[in-house]
Amino acid sequence: MMREGARGERVRELQARLRQAGHFDLNPTGYYGPVTTASVSAFQKRRGLTADGRVTRATWNDLTARTRKPTRAELYPPTTRPVSDPDPRCLTGRALCISKESRTLAWMIDGKIVSAMDVRFGSELTPTREGEFGVTFKSRDHHSTLYDTPMPYAMFFSGGQAVHYSADFAANGYNGASHGCVNVRDRKKVAALFEQVRVGEKVIVY
Repeated sequence: MMREGARGERVRELQARLRQAGHFDLNPTGYYGPVTTASVSAFQKRRGLTADGRVTRATWNDLTARTRKPTRAELYPPTTRPVSDPDPRCLTGRALCISKESRTLAWMIDGKIVSAMDVRFGSELTPTREGEFGVTFKSRDHHSTLYDTPMPYAMFFSGGQAVHYSADFAANGYNGASHGCVNVRDRKKVAALFEQVRVGEKVIVY
């Protein structure tokens, strides 16, 4: 039924149900990656099923029998903090700390998380650059002339790559990708972030 590489709402439901069963400690993403594979395998092992990390009909039936249908809040929980430990470069001063592993952006001041939000990145053909950068300029109502698309609350950090709100991310989640920018799906959070971040402040992408 499902295996590594799958995407979509069924995967999101799988992750939410695995979380109910105590085998998935991240927010559902809708992407079936190595973490989901390991979680499925752990569930299968506990239930005496073939522990290959793939969701068979038997695995799905066993899981659904022991969990309930996830609520919308369980499928789309608000991000409150990064899942992984912040990069050491984020722990001093004011920094936008962006983790590709946990798909989160944390606004940190002197090592403390002020706010955090879900983000997505570029595709394999247009990857989001990793490293230490600085905010070069901000544009509240930016519109990309290259891709003819709105980029509200844009905070540029590496050439044309910026942190900004994405209506597509809000609507379609991780089924899409950016052209290299760091997309935020929570408009209120990125709007508040835009007001706090100053030009020149650190951006760490890792």
